[in-house]
Amino acid sequence: MTTPDRPRAIIAGGSLSGLFAATTLRAVGWDVAVFERSPDALDSRGGGIVLQPDVLAAFRFAGVGHADALGVRSGDRIYLDAEDGVIHRSWMPQTQTSWNMLYGAMRRALPATCIHAGERLVSFKQTGERVTALFASGRLERGDLLIGADGAGSTVRSQLLPGLKPTYAGYVAWRGLVPESALAPAAAARLGSAFVFQQGRDHLVLEYRVPGEDGSVAEGARRWNWVWYRKVPAGLPLTELLTDRDGVAHAFSLPPDALRDAPIAALRRDARQLLAPSLRELVLATEAPFIQAILDLAVRRMVFGRTVLIGDAAFVPRPHTAGSTAKAAADALSLAKAVAPGQRAIDTRLAAWGAEQLNAGAWMGERGISMGNEIMGIA
Repeated sequence: MTTPDRPRAIIAGGSLSGLFAATTLRAVGWDVAVFERSPDALDSRGGGIVLQPDVLAAFRFAGVGHADALGVRSGDRIYLDAEDGVIHRSWMPQTQTSWNMLYGAMRRALPATCIHAGERLVSFKQTGERVTALFASGRLERGDLLIGADGAGSTVRSQLLPGLKPTYAGYVAWRGLVPESALAPAAAARLGSAFVFQQGRDHLVLEYRVPGEDGSVAEGARRWNWVWYRKVPAGLPLTELLTDRDGVAHAFSLPPDALRDAPIAALRRDARQLLAPSLRELVLATEAPFIQAILDLAVRRMVFGRTVLIGDAAFVPRPHTAGSTAKAAADALSLAKAVAPGQRAIDTRLAAWGAEQLNAGAWMGERGISMGNEIMGIA
């Protein structure tokens, strides 16, 4: 229950944005309740992520522990030609982690009683300094702050900004994860510990290693993560591609094991024709590729009284920025600092927070559009 000393936040969305919000708000004394529409754990979803300082800052602030290193280091950044020849090399060390690594660390840091799965937000209303949220189960929750951390298809945003939806950028990201030991020795030797790219005409493929499914960063237990950006026309071609094995059309993405056989066969055929040998072998070794449409979304406000939008519910930057997860972490950490109990005029501080994060999100979104259009040859 909310007390004068412990305000309460209702968080819609139990993916990374919601967990960043929950862990950082708890660190400043808030009670938090996270409501995730999926009835199942999300720890098998997602792929590789470039580990950014904002994520580490949020983890440190919230005291999120992790038994092992959070990621796998890479050194060189190399570009390959169609025959696996290195046409460009630069030293650019960085660390790559995975979605499930970050998700698992934050879930373990939160009491199980904070997480409520299978609860789909239907609507909410604000009365003064209080927010009431209604869920499809009939559940009513009340708090001092409602945080829309429910992604690109945000229910919170749809009520606040009716009609504002993500727009399709004209291409998709095919993705896959391959156990480190499953790749042929020659291909593994070529890829090594580098961050690898192959730029083609109107497409780009990249690869790096990430922790294993169990979070291990030990040699031989890690995974190869690849992303292949391909143009797909809007309309029927995209709808067919995002239709799963059961005939259900999805709006934004398909998870592993949901893709139909025909698109996977086409992917492998194109890999044989277009990709450098080492990257080709990586795609062919992938048992369950998955796919996401590349989207653009930008809100004009992030704060609506005692309701706020964070992460992809507010801005969907293209993945070329490597900043979506970092932006979610920065949104959550700065929000927690802004609403730390003991300060005055929370609404004034929320307004200041919203203005600052709005500018950061707009800049990242515009940068991602510019980068993506140049990579994909979009005028």
